[in-house]
Amino acid sequence: MTEALYGFAVLLILVFLRVPLAFAMGIVGFAGFYLLTGNWNAAEAMAARRVVDTAMDYGLSVIPLFILMGNFVSHAGLSDALFRASNGFLGHRKGGQAMATIVACGGFSAICGSSLATCATMGRVAMPQMRKYGYKDSLAAASIAAGGTLGILIPPSVMLVIYGILTETSIRELFAAGFIPGILGIFLYIGAIKWVLWRDPSAGPAAERVPWAERIKALKSVGSTLALFVLVIGGIYLGVFTPTEAAGIGAMGAFLIALMRRALTPQVLMNVLMDTVRTTAMLFAVVLTALIFANFINRAGLPDDLLALVNGLNVAPFVVILVIIAIYVVLGCVFESMSMLLLTVPVFFPVVAGLGYDLVWFGILVVIVIEISLITPPVGMNVFVLRAVLPDVSTGTIFRGVTPFWVAGTIRALLVLTFPAIVLFLPRLLY
Repeated sequence: MTEALYGFAVLLILVFLRVPLAFAMGIVGFAGFYLLTGNWNAAEAMAARRVVDTAMDYGLSVIPLFILMGNFVSHAGLSDALFRASNGFLGHRKGGQAMATIVACGGFSAICGSSLATCATMGRVAMPQMRKYGYKDSLAAASIAAGGTLGILIPPSVMLVIYGILTETSIRELFAAGFIPGILGIFLYIGAIKWVLWRDPSAGPAAERVPWAERIKALKSVGSTLALFVLVIGGIYLGVFTPTEAAGIGAMGAFLIALMRRALTPQVLMNVLMDTVRTTAMLFAVVLTALIFANFINRAGLPDDLLALVNGLNVAPFVVILVIIAIYVVLGCVFESMSMLLLTVPVFFPVVAGLGYDLVWFGILVVIVIEISLITPPVGMNVFVLRAVLPDVSTGTIFRGVTPFWVAGTIRALLVLTFPAIVLFLPRLLY
């Protein structure tokens, strides 16, 4: 256990020295494994086996396919259509455009699967409309930043895929488990908007009412998006095809939608493919080195020692889960979401499994807490992405605005922690 703690200390030092996370985890994992075994050939064989096994893992092909699907969606102009459709039904209410932004973010993330992409895309679409009707920047920007966090939970989610790979948990069950908490998040964020308006009615003026004819027209414009979501997620839930097959169908469907919308030129297609390759290469590098690092900490016996320590403390398992959540909240102040997941899950999931908790439930709980970290100062990745998209809005303004949404996210985490059935209801229907 001591060796693993030293390894974590060295890793943190490297990260704070701005060494890329993939390099830091790979270096510490390889060197730590070598020091534990005293055998260079054993360390080389471990690393080589991880590289080969990861490259040959058919299940990992779901990652680039879902990323490709999200990139096609981003370039097809679906974010505008989703915002128009949700705004048609909500915009005439006080704070309605902020609510429409949350709903549109939920719809967009259901296809895109990325919080950062959802936040950046919706920032360009929704912010000008809210400013047009006199929304305060704090509420407008905060609703975009908070809505963007939905991208890592509502399936298909790359974050859930990576969690499933790290813990060997069914991706199909994780996708089913993420649906109800994702919808719950939308309603709680709308509740946060209502609370802001109760305190300051001028923060989100009502827009004019949209005629029903235009509402129906706006709904028809997102019909292809809804059909693609139902096809991909419904096919997974019903067991018609595997998550990998669903990702391939989704990528092809998104490609056809982009073609029908005449959003694809040869240059755009090249940009989509290059973005997909770059993102996939980055994720695979981080996942691969995280697995090497996980081999080191497992060899050092950290998970087993932690479980023995927890059992020796004679505390309720629920208290242990609370401590783990507290650790995630603290880490969320300094680490971005993917780093948190890859660094902590290999350590915590054996402890959680040893305590008898469901790993599907734990995965959703972890992702919800990571969602909260995306809008938690001082890092808050979604806040800084939005700050780059909206350079005339200060970081302080956005952080002040997201406080009610942070509280709403915390309430959702507590509900999932207290009532696991919120997460496990749909996965249990699969069998």
